[in-house]
Amino acid sequence: GAEKIIQVFSEGFQVDNHELFITPSIGVSLYPSDGLDAETLVKNADTAMYRAKEQGRNNYHLYTETSSSASVERVAMESSLHWAVEREEFILHYQPRLSIKTGHILGAEALVRWQHPDLGVIPPAQFIPLAEATGLIVPIGEWVIRTACAQNKAWQDAGFPSMDIAVNVSMRQFHQKDLDKIVKRILDDTGLAPEYLGLELTESILMQSPDVAVGILHKLKSMGVEISIDDFGTGYSSLNYLKIFPIHAVKLDRSFVSDITTNPDDAAIAEAVVAMTHGMKLKVIAEGVETLEQLEFLRSLNCDEMQGYFVSRPVPSAEFEMLLR
Repeated sequence: GAEKIIQVFSEGFQVDNHELFITPSIGVSLYPSDGLDAETLVKNADTAMYRAKEQGRNNYHLYTETSSSASVERVAMESSLHWAVEREEFILHYQPRLSIKTGHILGAEALVRWQHPDLGVIPPAQFIPLAEATGLIVPIGEWVIRTACAQNKAWQDAGFPSMDIAVNVSMRQFHQKDLDKIVKRILDDTGLAPEYLGLELTESILMQSPDVAVGILHKLKSMGVEISIDDFGTGYSSLNYLKIFPIHAVKLDRSFVSDITTNPDDAAIAEAVVAMTHGMKLKVIAEGVETLEQLEFLRSLNCDEMQGYFVSRPVPSAEFEMLLR
């Protein structure tokens, strides 16, 4: 039954000359094993539906005891995350970005970590999707931009060479009202010049509503903020749009870099991305560089910049300062 419903939805609907596609998430609970009254059955079906959403939408999930315990964990994590925003339990780690030609540090990517009072450091993969789903990503994202800008200004004031710090921007953050005004206020408050702040966006964020995205990007670019496309080559992007997005750089995804010296297909993709990007007068930054062989191969392609464990994993500000020294 559930599969039939998903099939019907997958064929799309015609509404006023527009073809609409809907991806349903279906939760199923069964009487009497999953509940003896309507209230319990609906509650358990709702829990199962959230599990279907977590598995990537457009599918169904049957209620089980484990989906219930996962749901309880999710509610507990959500509550902790609310408190984390109030108590500012977040820290930033910084991963250096180097020139492939000279080996000099040109900038860094700021990556958020959650220091949970009981569970220790929780990596972004575990809490960012929840923050995105609950809307908490907006205050967290603003805190990240503000903290990265303040830290960068402090390094400049301490006499370190000027560099830019890039921050990842999520779907919800990008489409919030007045993102450009929020960024401008943060730059004014911290005293950081806009060219030393970079914003990284994935292809999927930009391609969700490309025409809207172009407008937002132009506002940010006119302020002088650097913009790059993250995870390039893994999403769906129209080259026609890539041409009109006002961006400075694309980041070659780590999935291509990891096998660049052993898989001819990945090597060919990397070469094509570098050639195309340079043809559009943009920079290419390789992510996830872990070996000297990968670095040498990227150098042979004339790739501009790199980041990855070969140089340094993301580190707290004090350790990053040591790298700068």
